[in-house]
Amino acid sequence: MKDVRIIKRYQNRKLYDTFQSCYVTLEEIAQIIREGHEIQVIDNKSKNDITYMTQIQLLFDQERKSLKPGDTELLKRVVRSEEGTLTGYIKMLEAKLNLNFEAPAAEDFKPAFVANLNSSMENSTTLN
Repeated sequence: MKDVRIIKRYQNRKLYDTFQSCYVTLEEIAQIIREGHEIQVIDNKSKNDITYMTQIQLLFDQERKSLKPGDTELLKRVVRSEEGTLTGYIKMLEAKLNLNFEAPAAEDFKPAFVANLNSSMENSTTLN
């Protein structure tokens, strides 16, 4: 198992990577995650683990920067789902599709699997 990279978040909202000994942006944290590293984000003052909220912020930042229009119908399905959260919706889909989305490496995906997943996702409107 790889070591967890500790990122400290200071009151001024700056993020400090203790492994590289430098400040990092959300995009740089996304790249660290894409490279397969585990991260843990700690609020420097309270010492609380804020990894989840930082990753949600990272996703929001990536969506905001995207040139493609967002899928409002998908977001409505998430909000209308039982928990009303993205995490809850994905877990519900995982259970209904009997899949395991636990951090597979990108190269682990087979083209046939991706085609089946795309087909299942297109039909997911019947799940809600």
